[in-house]
Amino acid sequence: MKKTIIYFDNGATTPIYKEVVNEIEYYSIKEYGNPSSPHWLGEYAQEAINNARKELAAEIGAKAQEIVFVSGGTEANNLGLRGIAPLKKGKNKILISAIEHSSIYEVAQYIKSLNYDVREIPVNRYGIIDLNYLEKNIDENTLIVSVMHVNNEIGVIQNIKEIGALCKKKGAIFHTDAVQSFGKERINVRDSGIDLLSASAHKIGGPKGIGFLYVKDGIELKPLIIGGGQEAGRRGGTENVPGIMGFAKALEITNKVNKDKIKSLRDYLMSKFEKIGGKINGSKEERIYNNVNVSFQGIDAENLVLFLSQKGVMSSTRSACLSKQQKENRVLLALGLNKDEIKGSLRFVLNEFITKKDIDFVVLKIWEFLKINELKK
Repeated sequence: MKKTIIYFDNGATTPIYKEVVNEIEYYSIKEYGNPSSPHWLGEYAQEAINNARKELAAEIGAKAQEIVFVSGGTEANNLGLRGIAPLKKGKNKILISAIEHSSIYEVAQYIKSLNYDVREIPVNRYGIIDLNYLEKNIDENTLIVSVMHVNNEIGVIQNIKEIGALCKKKGAIFHTDAVQSFGKERINVRDSGIDLLSASAHKIGGPKGIGFLYVKDGIELKPLIIGGGQEAGRRGGTENVPGIMGFAKALEITNKVNKDKIKSLRDYLMSKFEKIGGKINGSKEERIYNNVNVSFQGIDAENLVLFLSQKGVMSSTRSACLSKQQKENRVLLALGLNKDEIKGSLRFVLNEFITKKDIDFVVLKIWEFLKINELKK
C-alpha cells in the first residue's frame, strides 16, 4: 500500500500541476513543430513561445525580447556570470553575497581563477547582506554584483531595490538569482535596477529542465551554447516548446495561489517548532511566505530527515544541489551558527496543499524523535 506523502521539500522542487502536464502533452503531441521551421506547424510553435515569453516577461516588468530561455536556474546563473565576465572591458571586480546558491558561488570561484577580484558580501545573523560593505567595496572597477533575491535554504529576502540603486550609482551590472522568488514575490526589474535575473519553472509547479535569464536591453552576453542562433543568438539549440509552455501555465496557476494562507501556516509551524525547542534560522520578518529553516540542538538532522521520510514526511537539511555532497554548509556558517546548530538544521518549504493537520503531524513526529534521541544519550 502506497504511503501518504506530506511534502515539505518544495524548495528543492514542486509537484507539477495537472494543467501543466496537459499543456506539455498538447505541445508534445499536437503542436510539436520546431519553432525554427518555416512551415505552418513551426510558425505555430514560434507564435506559442512568443506568447509565453510575453507572459513570463510581464511578471517581472520586462520586455519579451529580454527573456532568454535556458534549461533552468543553474544555466541561467552560469550564463549571467560567465557570459558577462569575458566582456569585462577593463573591469575586474565581482561581488557576490556569502549565501549564494552553489551555481553562483562555484562559478565565481572559477572566474576568480582567471585573475578576477571576487569578494563575498557578508551577512548578519539574520541572513541580511551588509549594505555598508557593499557600498564601500563597489566601485568603478566592479563588473557585476550578484545577490540572490530569496535564499534557497533560509528563505531570507534581500532588499534588491537598494542593491540595484548602489549598482546603478557605480555603473556595475546587477544580477539576482530569483529562482526561489519568481512567481511568489513581486519583482519589477525596472524599479529595482536589475540587469540580469534567473528563474526556473520547477519551483512553481512547472516542469524541470526549463528556465530563463532576463537580460536587460543593451547588456551583451557571450553565449555558453552556440550553434543555430536561437534566442537571438544568446543560447543555441532548439527551444524546449513543451517546457516553455508548461512554464507559462505554471506561472498562471501560481499567481492564483493564496499566499497569505500559506504564510499563516508557516508562522504556525515556526511557533510549534519553537515550543519543542527549535531555533529558527534567518530573519522571521524578511522571509518568503513558505520557508522555515530550524535547528534542533544535539541531533543529527540527516537522521531526522530519514526518520520523517519513513513516516511519509519529505523534508531536507539543505539545498538539494548539495545534499549528496559532503561539504560544509556555507549559508548557515555565514549566519554564525556553530557546528552543532548546523548539524541539527532542517528546511521545510510549504505549498498550498499543506494543512494544519499535516503540520501537527510533523511536529509530533519530530518531538518523538527528540525524545528517542534523549533516551539514547
